[in-house]
Amino acid sequence: MSDATLLKSTTRHIRLFTARLDNGNLVPDPDQLTLDVDPDNEFLWDDPTLALVQQRFRELVDGQAGGELSDYSLRRIGSELEGYLRELLQAGKLRYNPDCRVLNYSMGLPRTPENL
Repeated sequence: MSDATLLKSTTRHIRLFTARLDNGNLVPDPDQLTLDVDPDNEFLWDDPTLALVQQRFRELVDGQAGGELSDYSLRRIGSELEGYLRELLQAGKLRYNPDCRVLNYSMGLPRTPENL
């Protein structure tokens, strides 16, 4: 498997790799996608919200079944997941982490009763 090429897609909050985790290390694997959600901890996550993102990821991957996995298809999945995070934030199911290293409201200002 050492000759396998690692494909990846990186957005602000979503990282996808054609790899598997082995003792904390990414090992290229063309038959597996690994999802890293919010690597900078910009959001506060609860299990149900993370499960929604994982379910959407599975739906997008299933939609690609049988097709060629390319840089383009991987970027498309990553971009769609990034958009899904924005939807969750706007719906109030996801919140910014006030203790984030850099709080820049990259997905827009928080929705509060004052600015709805």
